[in-house]
Amino acid sequence: MKASLTRRTLITTTAAAGVLALSACGGNVAGGSAESGEAFPSGPITLTVGQDAGGSTDRIARAIADGMAEDLGIAVPVVNKAGANGALATKEVAAMEPDGQNLILLNASLITITSLTVPEGEAVTLDDLDVIKGLSQDDYVLVASKESGFETLADIQESSDPLNFGTTGVGTGSQLAQAVLFAQAEIDGTAVPFDSGSPALTAVMGDQVAVSTIQLGEALPQIEAGTVTPIVTFAKERNEFLPDTPTAIEEGYEVPVSQYRALAAPKGLSEDAKARLVESVEATQATESYQEFNQENILAPWEVTGEEVVEEWNALAEQYKALIEEYDISLSGE
Repeated sequence: MKASLTRRTLITTTAAAGVLALSACGGNVAGGSAESGEAFPSGPITLTVGQDAGGSTDRIARAIADGMAEDLGIAVPVVNKAGANGALATKEVAAMEPDGQNLILLNASLITITSLTVPEGEAVTLDDLDVIKGLSQDDYVLVASKESGFETLADIQESSDPLNFGTTGVGTGSQLAQAVLFAQAEIDGTAVPFDSGSPALTAVMGDQVAVSTIQLGEALPQIEAGTVTPIVTFAKERNEFLPDTPTAIEEGYEVPVSQYRALAAPKGLSEDAKARLVESVEATQATESYQEFNQENILAPWEVTGEEVVEEWNALAEQYKALIEEYDISLSGE
């Protein structure tokens, strides 16, 4: 399946009202661009998201934007430009001036997994970006429909019925985690692709597919409501929100796949501007409202440096590449 190239743009004025009036409150530093020496920030900072409004990545972007707007004293509007798992938006922002006035909210899967589904020259890499800060981690969970009767991974392995399983799109962590688990556990089935987690979860709830792998923050309300059954998570350790659900690793399968998010800017950001952006993100992460946001959305803080983001994501990309080669898995949907 080819990733959708449709583009939907939505501009929110979150935190804009009242913030512009604060723009003279200070907090600016020199070094808005690499050469100009202009004060930074010189005006509103646009934060672009490569996914539609309302999903996990969008909600994280708005939470960060709200905090940064208050800290920097300027508006930080969030702009949604969905398509190709964020590749279109990321390439657009990476080509902009490195003045710190345009940022991108990155999903790790774009760098570590989507890159495995396209020709090398078309892959988005971190080489064209300056990563500001890591933000949070979101685990995946394999859920089953009630009608399927599946309560454990062994139930799925022992079933003789044809298995239809949902994926949340080409090049996503959901797709990779499920493909590697099924390959290791020798589970055969037919993949049914969806555009995101929400329709995939709906399909499980309605038994259009027997199982699907969904981000925990999206699936947990339905798990708690009893409309779907959690089978395994793909975290390295048992998730505190699902203490009775084993990890794939505990079941004997090496499938450590999580979704991570980070904030980045076009490559070439001045040291002063980068330092001010890092300071603003850290100030946001320290607020009670942001920590409550993480808790309410089942997000684990992953507040590492930009350099640590680059190191870990590049290592994950190599690990995932080795896994799909070992199990002869195609993620391209072809």
